[in-house]
Amino acid sequence: MHEKTLQGKVAVITGGSKGIGKAIAIKLARLGANIVINYRNSMDAVEDTLKELEDIGVKAIAVKGDISNFNDAEKVIKSAVDNFRSIDILVNNAGITADSLILRMKEEDFDKVIEVNLKGTFNCIRHAAVYMVKKRYGKIINISSVVGLTGNIGQANYAASKAGILGLTKSVARELAPRGINVNAVAPGFIETDMTSVLSNKVKEASLLNIPFNRFGKPEDVGELVAFLSSDESSYITGQVINVDGGMVI
Repeated sequence: MHEKTLQGKVAVITGGSKGIGKAIAIKLARLGANIVINYRNSMDAVEDTLKELEDIGVKAIAVKGDISNFNDAEKVIKSAVDNFRSIDILVNNAGITADSLILRMKEEDFDKVIEVNLKGTFNCIRHAAVYMVKKRYGKIINISSVVGLTGNIGQANYAASKAGILGLTKSVARELAPRGINVNAVAPGFIETDMTSVLSNKVKEASLLNIPFNRFGKPEDVGELVAFLSSDESSYITGQVINVDGGMVI
């Protein structure tokens, strides 16, 4: 992609203080976008990320909020408009896990994952769309997972939330395309983050057997695709689900 492709754009990234969210924020900033990072915890990580973004030479702010709460999500979106007078790009990246086999899964663990991953994505889209429709321009990128396509043992709640994001993406893409807004989903495979670092070596070795490239992905691999979908170079792409998985799901 060309340098400064996103010059002057404003991007909101939920869960943007570390991992995949941070990689996305850094990539969009390098292309010239001003950044709004949403976070729920991890204040130290937020400060480090903000410094990196400012060192790149863009404006960046962090907004604390639980995006599973409708009003908190509105605050996050409104912060972009209040500070930068615009929101051009929304990356719904925030997500949690609460893994357990279905026979042991607690109701609250199912509800919690659905509320953050799926309802949180809806909440942010709902509030951002108001501004994007007025401009007749916007890029919405929802971070799903290959698990939403394949399912996974012990992740019924997580897989359901990520599969729900795919249906949400396609429906909203149909609704908003006439208003000049692109809506797409990215489905990462096994990416090296804090979320995957806690897995045992046995689980990691088994996962590698299913990846044709025989390696795990980096957060930057996801960031590169999100950058493309955030740019005008992807203006004729909407309602799509693109895997970043090294061939895990073919």
